Amino acid sequence: MQDILTITLNPALDMATATDHVSAGPKLRCDAPRNDPGGGGINVSRVIRTLGGQSRVLVAVGGPLGDTLCGLLRHEGLDLLPISAPGDTRLDLAVTDRSSGGQYRFVMPGPDWTGAHLTDLMGMLADTVPDRGFVVLSGSMPPGVPDDFPDRLGDALAHRRARLIADLSGTALKTICIPAARPVTLLRMNRFEAQDIAGRALTSRAASAGFAAGLVQSGAAEIAVVARAADGSVMATAEGCFHCGAPEVPVRSKIGAGDSFVGGFILALARGLPPEEALRHGTAAATAAVMTEATELCTRADADRLLPLCKVEPLTAETA
Repeated sequence: MQDILTITLNPALDMATATDHVSAGPKLRCDAPRNDPGGGGINVSRVIRTLGGQSRVLVAVGGPLGDTLCGLLRHEGLDLLPISAPGDTRLDLAVTDRSSGGQYRFVMPGPDWTGAHLTDLMGMLADTVPDRGFVVLSGSMPPGVPDDFPDRLGDALAHRRARLIADLSGTALKTICIPAARPVTLLRMNRFEAQDIAGRALTSRAASAGFAAGLVQSGAAEIAVVARAADGSVMATAEGCFHCGAPEVPVRSKIGAGDSFVGGFILALARGLPPEEALRHGTAAATAAVMTEATELCTRADADRLLPLCKVEPLTAETA
């Protein structure tokens, strides 16, 4: 298995609770909270470990919540590589309304980064990234991190021939979609992010495939994946476009489905499986994740059971 390093610059302590009904005004009596480590790269590493793999976890932490977060990660047996963040680790809150089943998610911004902190980070990465391995940059970028940080990171990885996996949001995602001299190995986004970048509705699988194929053809990514929620995911590579359907399961919480997909997908690649098989493994992990409560991620038993039900089929891309 090839080495995997995940990077989380904007982690969070995820607190989840429930109350009878969410409404403005009165005090809402909540259940005892559940605390979990949060942040895209962290969750990807947790999923990799759950599915029987291993990775290193580079995470920027600060303050008492950062200490709590590190404790939770070490308790799970993750290979932790903490670095000092320019401020306190943030707290995110998810509240489930039992009367409606709705889930309300409150996400804080995280501490501001400066040029000096980024310079220190890049210097550390020069000696940390795995030779010919995978580096996963996932989750939101904290305030102060420039939009072209993924490009800078890709340049820093080049001397180790490491491959960059990007699952980002906002302007950082839009920037990485611009054709570059060094494409990322995998670029993943959901349908709504893809529609925002495409500037048009992507209502069909073929339309999503056409958008993903454009990212590959332009040189932005070697593999582009557009997640379509219950309709599974569409993938484009140099060999063509594919769709993998998601088995129908009871949905308890959608938190962590995307991170579970990336964890399952990249673990399959690191084990030498082709992208089409990685798409199946990612879909199985994502589907398993929606079956768990609150901020829980997928379970290995569910992912293994669902894998045979995840079918990959060739797909004809629709041009804009």
